[in-house]
Amino acid sequence: MGRQGTKTARNRGAKAQRGNAIDRLARAIRRVTRLFVLAAAVFLLVLVAWVGLYRFVDPPGGLYMWQEHRRQGGISREWVPMERIAPVMARSAVAAEDANFCRHWGFDVNAIRAALDAGGQRGASTITQQVVKNVFLWHGRSWPRKALEALMTPMVEIIWSKQRILEVYLNVAEFDTGVFGVQAGARHYFQRDADTISARQAALLAAVLPAPQSRSAARPSDFVSRRARSIEDGAATIARDGRAACFGG
Repeated sequence: MGRQGTKTARNRGAKAQRGNAIDRLARAIRRVTRLFVLAAAVFLLVLVAWVGLYRFVDPPGGLYMWQEHRRQGGISREWVPMERIAPVMARSAVAAEDANFCRHWGFDVNAIRAALDAGGQRGASTITQQVVKNVFLWHGRSWPRKALEALMTPMVEIIWSKQRILEVYLNVAEFDTGVFGVQAGARHYFQRDADTISARQAALLAAVLPAPQSRSAARPSDFVSRRARSIEDGAATIARDGRAACFGG
């Protein structure tokens, strides 16, 4: 074989080697892609199963509740079903935290727009989003938590009923430092059970929800008193206009 033939054979060999390398790389990329898709599918199935479980099983709490339990050496909490929560308490919580609860699918677009217009100075989280954060995730503003919240909120809306969402919310919300759930809150502040509180007491409990560690329902500041009056009016309004129908309020 002459020099030209040898050079041609070498070129063919180099091309074959490059082709084999490209094929190996393509196969590796396909394997990694398949593994990634499989891992994502398994992760999604785990989340769906977890959310589905809590449709029927009362959540034991959440990471924040567990952290507070360890920090304080104990917390006050007693789960009560929706039937043992005064309807006015459910309406008050919705009026205070998510007036369009019955009309959205987990995200209140109008509230989000208003929050953006206000430069992020006001919150836009719905009750469903708060349930996802308190039961399944952790507190904070990290992007991973926000991404998981955005993924799981529609799941909860699809798998749970609105009444179940509100029931869980009222049983995991913090009403004072280490006081979790409306039953513990009603006893802590008013020495009454959650199904016997008055409209005013329900409004006061709802008024402390955004900042339970700095507000008191038993010794309300002027701000909390004004907010409670507004919540009481709002609870009556959503009862009249049908915005409480989805949870039997």
